[in-house]
Amino acid sequence: MPVTAVGQLRFFRTFDLMNMAIGKLSLEGIGQDRPFVIAGPCAAENREQVLGTAEALSRIGVRYFRAGVWKPRTRPGGFEGVGSIAFEWMQEARELYGLRIATEVATPHHVEAALAAHTDLLWIGARTTASPFAVQEIAEALKGTGVQLLIKNPVSPDLSLWCGAVERFLESGLRRIGLIHRGFSWIGGSSCRNAPLWNLPIEMRRLWPDVTMVCDPSHIGGRRDLVGPLAQQALDLDFDGLLIESHIDPASALSDRGQQLTPKELELTLKSLHRREDAPMPSEVSALRGRIDALDREMIELLAARQEITDSIGRYKKSNDLPLLQSGRYREIIADRARLAREKGLDPDYVTALMETIHDESIRRQVEP
Repeated sequence: MPVTAVGQLRFFRTFDLMNMAIGKLSLEGIGQDRPFVIAGPCAAENREQVLGTAEALSRIGVRYFRAGVWKPRTRPGGFEGVGSIAFEWMQEARELYGLRIATEVATPHHVEAALAAHTDLLWIGARTTASPFAVQEIAEALKGTGVQLLIKNPVSPDLSLWCGAVERFLESGLRRIGLIHRGFSWIGGSSCRNAPLWNLPIEMRRLWPDVTMVCDPSHIGGRRDLVGPLAQQALDLDFDGLLIESHIDPASALSDRGQQLTPKELELTLKSLHRREDAPMPSEVSALRGRIDALDREMIELLAARQEITDSIGRYKKSNDLPLLQSGRYREIIADRARLAREKGLDPDYVTALMETIHDESIRRQVEP
């Protein structure tokens, strides 16, 4: 079932997020390239792997080299990165091939080591974004640095956590902040490793229109054959950049080998991408948009009329000491609307999610004094 942003973000009505302005990242060496590309292996494994990958990526025009220095594992015993020694190899790659370097930080210690290595770009991982305690510690460690920072969405489809992380870094004084969409763990199932749920990064873009939005198709897809199609979807949705895992020899990678591209595969993927440019809409499209606007106004009128009826029912329930929620009636409504959706050629999950949002609002109004 699709996740809707409406219910999740209701509490943001009490905040003026737009007063906390985010500036576009000014990534040195990127210029106005869109999409800009940040590429490199999931993890820095050894000097030969880092330098070999970096050299190959520099030859195809990649300017930002990414590599994990520390790798958070769900369970102990897996490869957890080589630690700070990786910065020596990454700095060497920067000097030899003119690359900027980027890595993930998850603790104040990571921040200290990354800044000591003059790392050009930092990012916050999905697990870290989900922990306000960890985010706050990192925000305090970055206070006064002016570093450029990318924030991945949390593991779960929770926009409040993602927004909360952004706010904590803004409050620490950082302004050059970007977002990374890497998909969400989703019990509903997905053909991808992480469900894209594109509506959620779109909602983040609505909240902060000037934010730099980066897509991580490697982690969304989890398979190298999905990286290209997902990257194209991101461009179609006007993402600014791509964060893609690339390894000189993916078959020997110590982590995420199934989703890493060779530099040559990455080159072919990037050449296949197409950014659709804005252009004036033909008159027939403008006419169709006018019909959509009229239908939207009609829907809002109908929702207001429906709400008046449910408010009246709510008042009757309260005055007659009746329960506000009648589960049987609610189940009947959901089942009937899903049936109607199928008859009209609509996705029942889409209509069910819409009805759940409408029902949640009705209950909220009935519960409030």
